[in-house]
Amino acid sequence: MTRPNLRLLARTTWIALPLLLLGTGAAFAQSLNLDLGDGPSGGTTGRIIQLLALMTVLSLAPGILITVTSFTRVVIVLSLLRSALGAQQTPPNMVLTSLALFLTAFIMAPTFEKAYDDGIAPLIAEQITEEQAFTLTVAPFRTFMLSQVREKDLALFMDIAQIDAVATPEETPLKVLVPAFMISELRRAFEIGFLLFVPFLVIDMVVASVLMSMGMMMLPPVMIALPFKLIFFVMVDGWYLVAGSLVRSFGTG
Repeated sequence: MTRPNLRLLARTTWIALPLLLLGTGAAFAQSLNLDLGDGPSGGTTGRIIQLLALMTVLSLAPGILITVTSFTRVVIVLSLLRSALGAQQTPPNMVLTSLALFLTAFIMAPTFEKAYDDGIAPLIAEQITEEQAFTLTVAPFRTFMLSQVREKDLALFMDIAQIDAVATPEETPLKVLVPAFMISELRRAFEIGFLLFVPFLVIDMVVASVLMSMGMMMLPPVMIALPFKLIFFVMVDGWYLVAGSLVRSFGTG
């Protein structure tokens, strides 16, 4: 085949290929059918609303789980511990967050298992409706929050929301229980953080006094005290004590 014929064949191929792809795309578009089904909840419109609601819940799920679990207390205590040590970026935020997540998973494991067995598994097996699954799934988290919330905090939000006293604690609305639980967790986290700060504060004061008595006022006490605080934390097996105390503060173990 001569060179002009090769060039003509190449040009014909490059022109025909896009046309072929366009024709295939048009045929595929004609055969594509996005069928949402005609369910009992209003046909296609109902299905679209359910899909949007599901996507919204899934996008908010991490934040929701953080607010109704032990994560708040754990991550704040670990952050305060790092501040008490005087190490600004050690351990890094990712390490602290990962440790807090794993401790939360350990603490909340019985609650997660009960929520799955009571609500999610029957829903997957099509034994209950979505409304029943939501109620049964939330129940273990409600029980956990009620076991940790302070009555004073709960009464505060009940009064703000102008809700009368409920017959049983299980009837407490979530819009009242969740914020009350969160401020209770913040209070306990600060209490534990204060106890963690005290020994390290004593070390800072001793180091500062020694430096002043030796006339070394130009040396930063924080830098000099950091090695002593680290070795003290290691000698008392600090991570063992902190992790164990956090887990046991929720009645686990």
